[in-house]
Amino acid sequence: MSGSGATRLFGGLDEAGLGPLLGPLTFGFSVFRAPAGSTDLWRTLAGVASKDPTSSALFAVADSKQVFKRTPRSAARLEATALGFLALLDARRKLPARASDLVWRTPGELAPAPEVLDQHPWYAALDVRLPRFQDAGRLELSVEKLARAMRGAHVELAAAGVRALPEGELNRSFERTGNKAATHWENSAAILRWLWQRHADEGLHLVVDRHGGRFHYGSLLAQAFPQARVELVREKPSLSEYILTERGGQRRLQILFAERAERRSFATALASCLAKYAREACMQAFNAYFCDLAPGLEPTAGYTQDGRRWLADAAPHLERAGLDPRGLVRQR
Repeated sequence: MSGSGATRLFGGLDEAGLGPLLGPLTFGFSVFRAPAGSTDLWRTLAGVASKDPTSSALFAVADSKQVFKRTPRSAARLEATALGFLALLDARRKLPARASDLVWRTPGELAPAPEVLDQHPWYAALDVRLPRFQDAGRLELSVEKLARAMRGAHVELAAAGVRALPEGELNRSFERTGNKAATHWENSAAILRWLWQRHADEGLHLVVDRHGGRFHYGSLLAQAFPQARVELVREKPSLSEYILTERGGQRRLQILFAERAERRSFATALASCLAKYAREACMQAFNAYFCDLAPGLEPTAGYTQDGRRWLADAAPHLERAGLDPRGLVRQR
């Protein structure tokens, strides 16, 4: 990155789809490098990125529940944000070409094993070209404007991606952990370790959207990072903060777990959008597969009430195809 002076590495982590009955659980993460005094990227990148989805900015970076409202316009908005920022990781700023690569190989180290994917044939329909809701040429021009604004502000996207857990893998995790909160942590910790290995040597400050009512993370972090000393900074009902320092090494990771973290951290808001885009892509593949199997079957977003409706409608078709609905439905 060009420019002089002290820089700071900061990032965010969030998830989408912990509550639904059908479909995967997805996580998103992002890491930025910026001058130490320019970490409020909503201010730094004003004009090209905004936390207000209704603004004229090229990219909406906010809680995905605000960005995406299940309309064609909001689907295009969410896609622009997810694909636009991921394109920055390519030296030629090319958009991700296929949904399957985005979901399973961004990055590949966090993807399920091939045999796990083989157990979920409905995700074969993820092999579709992107973008789906945006004009590619217009989006590429927007990416160039974003890249120019970031370059001018000496801001760099150091990492971004998703981790997706299909239903079978999610159920196996539930069996291991016994509850949703533990499964959520198990998979969050895998991403935290990935980031630790690749970015904590510069010193990384992460803001993580807090799940549920937990606000004691010290023992969990100590178990996940046995090679690090864990220092408590503060623990409150609304937020908890810790510093991890590598024993005999230079890695350092500061983690803030906070309620509504997408409101305080641009990187966490982007992570929220990445997680939501990956889940929506999976559900589009899910519906494409089953609507092809049973023409006329109404699609589902996978949430509990509508998921039960879908299972009732799909039951005779699943039976005819020899598909066990237990392989589709989350156990928790």
